Amino acid sequence: MSAAPQGKRVLSGMRPTGQLHLGNYHGALRNWVDLQYQYECYFFVADWHALTTGYEDTAGLPEASREMLIDWLAAGLNPGVATLFVQSHVPEHAELHLLLSMITPLGWLERVPTYKDQQEQLKDKDLATYGFLGYPLLQSADILIYRPAFVPVGEDQVAHVEITREIARRFNHLYGREPDFEEKAERAIKELGGRNITLYRNLRKRFQEAGDTAALERARALVEGNARITVADRERLLGYLEGGNVSILPEPQVLLTATPKVPGLDGRKMSKSYGNTIGLREDPDSVAKKLKTMTTDPARVRRTDPGDPGKCPVWDLHRVYSDEQTQQWVQQGCRSAGIGCIECKKPLIDKVVAEIATIRNRAQEYEQSPELVRGILEEGCERARATARETMNDVREAMGLEYR
Repeated sequence: MSAAPQGKRVLSGMRPTGQLHLGNYHGALRNWVDLQYQYECYFFVADWHALTTGYEDTAGLPEASREMLIDWLAAGLNPGVATLFVQSHVPEHAELHLLLSMITPLGWLERVPTYKDQQEQLKDKDLATYGFLGYPLLQSADILIYRPAFVPVGEDQVAHVEITREIARRFNHLYGREPDFEEKAERAIKELGGRNITLYRNLRKRFQEAGDTAALERARALVEGNARITVADRERLLGYLEGGNVSILPEPQVLLTATPKVPGLDGRKMSKSYGNTIGLREDPDSVAKKLKTMTTDPARVRRTDPGDPGKCPVWDLHRVYSDEQTQQWVQQGCRSAGIGCIECKKPLIDKVVAEIATIRNRAQEYEQSPELVRGILEEGCERARATARETMNDVREAMGLEYR
C-alpha cells in the first residue's frame, strides 16, 4: 500500500451556483476558513454534482464555478494552505465512482433520505436518471478518493457520510485481504516496540471481545503515532484491530459543525430560488436597503406593539452578528416596544455591511486577474490529482486491476 489515511485531513465541496450569499457563507464557507488552519483541507467545486439535477443546461457552469471560487478566496480560503480544485478536473473521481458502482447494492441508493425528497421538490425536472440515483455514490467517491479523517457537515447531512462509511466498509471487506495477512500483522505488532506491543494486544482484545470503542480509538492513535513501522504495516495493524482486513478506503468520521440559522429577507431559508438573498459581493447600499425592508414579527403592526424576537427573522441574524449586550438590548426593547423594528435593525445593518464590504474589496483582486484564479485552480488540481492517484493505485491493486 502506498499511503496511509491522513489523520487530520478534511474534505468538502459545494455545487457551483455562481456568486454566493450570506446563507452559503455562514452555513459552510466561514467554517472552512477556520478549518484550513487546523487540518489538511481539500475543498472542491462539485461541478459533476450540478449535472445530477441540471444536466439539460450546462452553459453557465464555467462562469458559475469561477465566481464561486472568487467568493471562496475573498472570504478567506488560502490556496497556500488548503487545496482548492474542480471535481471534473480530477478524473480519478469518476474511475472510483465506476468501480464502487460495481459493488454497491441498488437498495442502498434508493433508501438515501434525499432521493425521494428531491424528486418530490423538483417535480418539474426529469430525474429518472442513473446520475440522480447514483449521486450519493459519486459523493462517496469524492470523499474516499482522498481518504480523509473527517467530513464537516451539519446534523441534517450525517446520513450522507454514513452511506460513504458503509461503502468503504463493504469495499474493505471484499478487497482488503492479502495472503498471510494475520502472520504479517503479528510480525508488524512486534515492530511497535517495548510496551506498545502489549498495549496494542490488550486494546485490540478489549475492542473485539467487549466492543470497547474507546480502546479502539486508543489503539488507532498508538499505531498512527508510531514512527518505527512502515506505511504498509501501519495499515495492516489498523485493519487487524477490527478484523482481518487492510483498510484500503478508511471510513471517514463526521465532523459536526455549527450551522447558524440564516433567514432570507422574507423569513424563509436564504436561497436563490426564493429570491431572498444577500450576496457576498453585493453593493453596500443595496444590502442596507434590503435589510431595512426585511420581514419582522408580524405581531408588531404598530411601533407601540410589543413583539417576540423568537418569531422575528431579524433576531436570527442578530444571533449571528450581534454581541451579547446588543442581543439583550434587542430582547428587552422588542418585548417592551421600547425600540422599533427600524431601530432594531440599525446595528445589524452596520455589521452586515462591514462584513460584505471586506469580502467585496478582497474579491476585486481576483475579479481583475482571471489568470491568477486560473493558476490557483491548476495548482490545486495538480495537488488533488497526486493524492487521488495514490488512492487509485491501491484500489486497482486490491481489485486485481494492475497488470504488470
